[in-house]
Amino acid sequence: MQQTENQWPIFIVVATGVFMSTLDSSMLNVALPSIMNDFQSSLHRTEWVVMIYLLTITVSLLFWGHLGDLLGRKGIYSIGMLLFACGSFLCGIAAGIHLLIFSRLAQAVGAAMMMSSGPAIIKENFPVEILGRQLGMIGMSVSLGLMTGPALGGFLIDTYSWRAIFFVTVPIGFIFFILASIILPKSEHAHSLEKFDTVGNTTWAIAITLSLVAITASASAWSNPTFFILPALSILVFYLFIKHEAAFQNPLLPYALFKRRFFSVAIITSLLSFAVLFAATILTPFYLDRILGLSASRMGLVMMAIPVTVIVVAPIAGHMSDSIGSRIPATLGLLISSISLFLLARLTPDATPFSVAARLAALGCGQAMFLSPNSASVLAHVKNKYTGVSAGLLATARNLGMLLGVALSGLVFSYLFGKYTGGLDMKDFGMQHIEPFMKALHASYYTAAAIGFCGVIISWLRGPGLKRK
Repeated sequence: MQQTENQWPIFIVVATGVFMSTLDSSMLNVALPSIMNDFQSSLHRTEWVVMIYLLTITVSLLFWGHLGDLLGRKGIYSIGMLLFACGSFLCGIAAGIHLLIFSRLAQAVGAAMMMSSGPAIIKENFPVEILGRQLGMIGMSVSLGLMTGPALGGFLIDTYSWRAIFFVTVPIGFIFFILASIILPKSEHAHSLEKFDTVGNTTWAIAITLSLVAITASASAWSNPTFFILPALSILVFYLFIKHEAAFQNPLLPYALFKRRFFSVAIITSLLSFAVLFAATILTPFYLDRILGLSASRMGLVMMAIPVTVIVVAPIAGHMSDSIGSRIPATLGLLISSISLFLLARLTPDATPFSVAARLAALGCGQAMFLSPNSASVLAHVKNKYTGVSAGLLATARNLGMLLGVALSGLVFSYLFGKYTGGLDMKDFGMQHIEPFMKALHASYYTAAAIGFCGVIISWLRGPGLKRK
């Protein structure tokens, strides 16, 4: 392991990139109603501001991770910081919803480059005896970004506009691009591109993209041939991906890991857990804005209930996992998350902000109870040679779950709201549409709760005996 004298400057550079990417994501959900109002865009279009970011990270995270292993991580991380800053600036000046979506794609490429390289840079440059503490502090950067994002985003939107949430990260990004280029050391073990799975990465990206487009297009394409063509194409490309991976010497997804029950269950439940979380976080701001009439700053305070609870509960869940294993706390966490979605589905048009925050706090508690034990159940039981790819697959599963949560909840809501209002979209919402809004919202939350309960069953199947020794 390479160790350098300027370890703390390296840590600050990596932690800043992590903080910026999570801060941006947590601010954006509060801004979605304002973006929809400014551009008069449909819910389907507005969702893509979030989904293009998650999609790009999901399909490229493993790509950049492998490329960093082969070519070195300094260049990947530094260029990622620059791309993120440029993407943020383009988001801030976007003149239309489509330009904003394109700019978010550029931003997401930069975020994926940083996310794939950051933890590995920390591992390479800190001694093993304090590595856990440094990775824990990186986790604090994530939590700090998630916690401050909703409140800061709400303040910026009320004081300036939604564009300010993007401009705030631009100068930081450019400054730390320069610092990363100077401070980060070059990797000593760069390899040839011959081992890179180009076909696997390409088919993986195409399959995920086709699947997402098929889901989001379903709300308005039930009688259109596209409704049948896109799912068929995505299944075909997934088949080609699996067939290629089975024959490739250095596959993108190592099948040896997926044959182990503890690993496959952890990946599947991670996906389902984040689908539940993002089904709530994408729709709740619209409820707070359209139904309760809260300002952006008050919306941010309500949405902060999730990350604040996560920060408080996550260490407790980690201790539980160390003491009794992962099965009980991870399954309990998914159960709490599912119940919280059921409670959100019982919201009424005259609910108080506090009652919404209490339900979101329960969701945050469940997510925190699940995440640490679930990750530990993987990373504590895989061989060292699989540690990096396992962490990458967990991150990919999380992002894929976020994507599915946004896409499915948006599909259910858009279809039912249009059905109950004679074909209208959320951009056409008026006070006379409160009842159809609530019906569509409740159905979306119930769908997410059902997904969560499926996750509870699967999580219990991970079996006992995964307690760390």
